[in-house]
Amino acid sequence: MKSSKMIEIFKDGNITIPIYFMKNYKKFNINSDEFLLLMYLYNNGNDFTFNPDKISIDMGYDISSVMSFINDLSDKNLLKVDVRKNEKGFMEDIVSLDGFYDKLKMFVVSEVNDTSEHDNSTIYEMIEQEFGRTLSPIEYEIIKAWTENNFSDEIIKEAIKEAVFNGVPNLKYIDKILFEWNKKGITTSKDVEENRKKRKNIIQKNKSEDSDIDMDIVDWNWFDDE
Repeated sequence: MKSSKMIEIFKDGNITIPIYFMKNYKKFNINSDEFLLLMYLYNNGNDFTFNPDKISIDMGYDISSVMSFINDLSDKNLLKVDVRKNEKGFMEDIVSLDGFYDKLKMFVVSEVNDTSEHDNSTIYEMIEQEFGRTLSPIEYEIIKAWTENNFSDEIIKEAIKEAVFNGVPNLKYIDKILFEWNKKGITTSKDVEENRKKRKNIIQKNKSEDSDIDMDIVDWNWFDDE
């Protein structure tokens, strides 16, 4: 593929590439063309109708190249094309990227397990347990970014507990808590506990000043906390 065509594809918004995969795609034993095609398919989500003509137009490949890349990616267990019956009762080819997601997760977990400073696998497991679901590859990248920005395992786990306690189990909320704690110099569990005591004292003070307001039921909103 010519570089000018590749730039055109990016500008058209046909492809958004996860940073982790962009840096590590060679570990998947694929070439640059297969990488771009896989990312094009990734941006369509999982379990979508396979349309080689549209791929050919969008990506600038001829049909034979598209089919060749699809076969290669299938042989490498990164995707699968199944024939399924749609809602109207017609048979159609459906692309599944389950193999890609599984391999991506395997590489991420393997990488963080080799990192001595952080036990990210435990953090991943903790979040999945608290959220009651499996994390997406993008969420793995967000968590990995926390450790790369020098947030300790200890403070990340405290932020997870805080989010769950406040009934807001999502990464955006946890990220905001970490950001606010970092601004305040809160870096350990002890710091977190002292900060909670200060908040409790504020609540008790406000409660005594205005007995009509039940401050015990007021949620602490990290998105409004300045």
